[in-house]
Amino acid sequence: MLTTVVGSYPPLLKNPSSFSDKISNVFGAYDAYKPAIELAVKDQISADIDIISDGQVRDGMVEIFANSIYGMTVEDNTPKIVGKIMPSPKSVCADDLKFAIKIAKGISNEYGQKPKKTLEGSVKGVKGIITGPSTLVFSSRIEGYYDKKEDAVIDLAYALKKEAEHLENAGAAVVQIDEPFISTGVVDINVAKKAVGIIADGLSVPVSMHVCGEVVDIFDQLLKFPVDIADFEFAGIPANINALENVNLRGKKIGFGCLDNKTDRIESKEEVENLIKNGIDLIGAENMIADPDCGMRLRSREAALSKLKVMVNVAKNF
Repeated sequence: MLTTVVGSYPPLLKNPSSFSDKISNVFGAYDAYKPAIELAVKDQISADIDIISDGQVRDGMVEIFANSIYGMTVEDNTPKIVGKIMPSPKSVCADDLKFAIKIAKGISNEYGQKPKKTLEGSVKGVKGIITGPSTLVFSSRIEGYYDKKEDAVIDLAYALKKEAEHLENAGAAVVQIDEPFISTGVVDINVAKKAVGIIADGLSVPVSMHVCGEVVDIFDQLLKFPVDIADFEFAGIPANINALENVNLRGKKIGFGCLDNKTDRIESKEEVENLIKNGIDLIGAENMIADPDCGMRLRSREAALSKLKVMVNVAKNF
């Protein structure tokens, strides 16, 4: 069974220590986030995760895009939409992805693979991650141009499509769209589906969509989204397992969250094994990709790494 992460990892920034780092810092060129990316990549590979991330160590998932996309801004820690939304003139996340790929390939050349859409067989790589348009709009205050949030969602989808293309060109093994707001009930799910389709259209790498929270009531609708992998929480949201009963997966893989990231407690091998077995009994191991629930950045590094090792130890036996 393939393993991956939702994306975030404890962001352990590092002050400049070497002489060259200190000189770079004097001239404003030192990047404290790069050591955090390197640590996230090395930890994930040491845990033997197949499809890793750069750790999403920069800013919040909304702020990093609101600070870059034309028509959006962040003022007093509040993301805002202030004008017509247009693509960022440069990629928001591709540089960090390229750095993560460089670190990963320095450890193992396997992490330079470009997987098939079906994700069949053994795959190693680094995923590129985008905060979804519905989540960005519903996390922001609209102060200009748009009368309807749905119009902003569609414009954001076209802006984020450019970002997805940047990530694919940078070497992403998977492009993931994070849409936590879809489970809240405030988002128009048909508009969200159209927006995700705009981003995913034309990409040659597998596309994943992560939706956290309880999704039982909308599960069938989410499986109609034009993505290859649909990723959900099953450890911290036990009710979600009920959605897998007699379900039509429509050819999708299910990202099966099997670690509870609301706590630093390390799950036992038996706990994770029993949860994964429940999923296998309902949809088959061939349709599952093991990963944690979201929110790993809130855990200690020690807990995060230990949890990932338990998960991999179990998943590799299926």
